[in-house]
Amino acid sequence: MARGWESKSVELQMESAEAHVRPSFDVQLQAGELDLLRKKGTLMLSRTRVLRELETIRNPRYRSQLEKALTDLNAELSRLEPENVRAATA
Repeated sequence: MARGWESKSVELQMESAEAHVRPSFDVQLQAGELDLLRKKGTLMLSRTRVLRELETIRNPRYRSQLEKALTDLNAELSRLEPENVRAATA
């Protein structure tokens, strides 16, 4: 059975999110770095889901909740950026 364009779009978004956080196989990562990559990947997937729901939501209360969630996810992602992580641990 052929998949529709919507499921292909979701699949492409997930692959794109994974490509941003997936290291190459010839790089050995420490446990802390691996945890950071997993957390960033989870946040990116959550952000994608929230953006998708914002496209179709009509309820103003739920829209407000999603916008707040998006703001929080963006803040958390920016906090996990390498330059921010180094500054926090210095």
